[in-house]
Amino acid sequence: MKKFGFYIEKKLGNGTLARAGVIETPHGKIETPAFIVVGTKATVKALTPEQVKDLGAQAVLANTYHLYLEPGDEIIRDAGGLGKFMHWEGPTFTDSGGFQVFSLGTAFGKNITKLGGLAFKEAKPPSEENGTHGALAKVDEEGVTFRSHKDGSTHRFTPERSIEIQHNLGADIIFAFDECTSPNAPHEEQKRSLERTHRWAERSLAQHQKMSRRRLDIESPQALFGIVQGGRFQDLREESARTIGAQEFDGFGIGGSFTKEDIGTAVSWVNAILPEEKPRHLLGIGDPIDLFLGVENGVDTFDCVAPTRMGRNGGLYTKEGKININNAKFVSDFTAVESDCKCYTCTYFTRAYLAHLFRSEEMLAATLASIH
Repeated sequence: MKKFGFYIEKKLGNGTLARAGVIETPHGKIETPAFIVVGTKATVKALTPEQVKDLGAQAVLANTYHLYLEPGDEIIRDAGGLGKFMHWEGPTFTDSGGFQVFSLGTAFGKNITKLGGLAFKEAKPPSEENGTHGALAKVDEEGVTFRSHKDGSTHRFTPERSIEIQHNLGADIIFAFDECTSPNAPHEEQKRSLERTHRWAERSLAQHQKMSRRRLDIESPQALFGIVQGGRFQDLREESARTIGAQEFDGFGIGGSFTKEDIGTAVSWVNAILPEEKPRHLLGIGDPIDLFLGVENGVDTFDCVAPTRMGRNGGLYTKEGKININNAKFVSDFTAVESDCKCYTCTYFTRAYLAHLFRSEEMLAATLASIH
């Protein structure tokens, strides 16, 4: 039976918490630090699994909430698990659905993200047609009741149910169910939420251990990461790190709910306390500068929808900063997106061609931009 493991190969020192290591999973190794590509609905948008692998991705993270709604976690279980279902042979992660507690509840209709900025407008707004009026999620001590963003149907997530769903999905690394709050929430609200997250962590761990004991014969045991919360407050972050770090989790997720300016400090508070011998994952972080801040402060892995979301909307990184290929000046620009970039897009296509694809609403536009 292949097991989960983690070891550190080198520490940077120089006053940082940075380290390089290896996470071992039943479906292969992840050399850290590593960016984990998001495939929300068991697909990395606009890219085939072969393209994702060729671009250097070592693992894919999928979304528990979305896969539960469609096609259903039991369908994926019967297909042989997430990796087999989506034709991805490497390691896989699933989140807990906890972020949807935030996006469908506290943040719903307010256009804010867990980092305190404005949300990226892409999803269709709620309407009378689908029956989604007001916040779609209601939190209580036992869990969350929410209405589907697809058809308005009512569903229930508890820590136990989240773990059951994630066991069905079969990812190598799964996360405890947590309550993510707004970074703008005051200390008292953050503390209440934090204490609930800690209670839910205990319940998630107990359910995971119970289900794992029933499945001792399985070929691919799953690793469970506990999630540290606490917003922008040092005392809460440190309290959460001590509480979650003392439990029998295989690794740790660090929840958002802080501003971009706070990433370095908030992460350093946490990682100075969490057990050094276990891996740490920073949830929902993907901008390049944020990755550097995370690595310098002891983060091993990250996940974010940013690369493919930016790409399919015409956003491209260059050494001079982001560009929007939809701008008129690129219509007749016959240079590559980046002159010395060796990616497939820059090797064979020009900015003018990409501008044409986006203006013509061709599907290839999203693929080429996401590759870059």
